[in-house]
Parts: sequence; C-alpha cells; structure tokens
Amino acid sequence: MELVPSLNAAEIRGLFAPPPWGDEVPPSTFSMTNIEEWDQFRNIDMDKEVNIINSLEKSLQKRKGHTDADKMAVLNGWHRIDCRTRDALRRSSLPELIDNYEECLRTFITASTDGDVLELQIQDPFHRLLLHGVCEFYNLASDTVTDYKCSKMTKIKKKKKGSPVLPNITLSHFLKMSKEGSW
Repeated sequence: MELVPSLNAAEIRGLFAPPPWGDEVPPSTFSMTNIEEWDQFRNIDMDKEVNIINSLEKSLQKRKGHTDADKMAVLNGWHRIDCRTRDALRRSSLPELIDNYEECLRTFITASTDGDVLELQIQDPFHRLLLHGVCEFYNLASDTVTDYKCSKMTKIKKKKKGSPVLPNITLSHFLKMSKEGSW
C-alpha cells in the first residue's frame, strides 16, 4: 500500500524549487557587474577596512556630539522655565512677540556687562509672562515693579550665579519645531 500518491511534474518541481531542478533564478546584480570591481571590494586589506570603519564612527560621533550639545542647551533652558509659563509659550499665538523679546535679550546678553540692567515697560500681563519665560530660558533674572505712575517696569539683569548661555537654537525656533512635531 502506498502512503503517498504519485506526483506530476509541477508538484515535483514545487518540491525541488532551488536550482538546478526548480524555476529559473534571475541573475543577481553581483553577477551582472564587472568582476574586477567586486574583487577589489571583496579582497580589501583588513587593516584598511578597520581604518575606514573607525574613521566613519569618529565622524558620526563628532556630528552626534555637536547636535546633542545644542539640543541639551535648548532643553536645559526649556526646563528652567516654570511649567505654567511653558504652557503659555506653547499656546501663544504671538511668535513675532516672542522672537522680538528674544532678539532684544540676546543683544543684551552679548553687549552688556555684569552690572547692567535692561528695563522694559510692558503693560499687558500676558506679554510680561512671555517675557519672563524668555528670560528664564536664557537664565536671566527678571522682576516687574510698579512705579509711582502705576505703570509696570520689567527689570532684567544677569544672574550672579551662572552666566547666561546663548544656544544656537533659539526659543522661537524650538517652539516652532515642537509645534510642527519635528523636535
């Protein structure tokens, strides 16, 4: 008694699919190229191979280190900001105002000495909140006082402990990137 019925040619070909019995295999891209070029690739000196791999890894580490330093500076500045102020900055529909505050503060940081004070007269409380957030991002001390005319004056100065750092990525750029989802 037979346990397996007899097979036809198509079924036998299915059992033995790899060459030489099965379907024709299309030629690979390796076989269609110039053999001499592939011999140079396959027969590379092991020392040269190690040197090439090391140089590629070093260049990747340099690029990662540079990008990570910028990202870390921005994230450190972002985490210095109070959570309610961060929320206001994220939801703000005034990116030009934030950009103007930032440009003013960056100029102040580069052009001033330790004892200098920048005074801005801003009456709107929400605008002052945004200004305080930008100041915290750049590690500046800001204080709003009411003078005898009932107007609000925001005084900004460098903190005694820790000098303000100017990251390559600005706060307004960071906010735009985070709204787009690319951060």
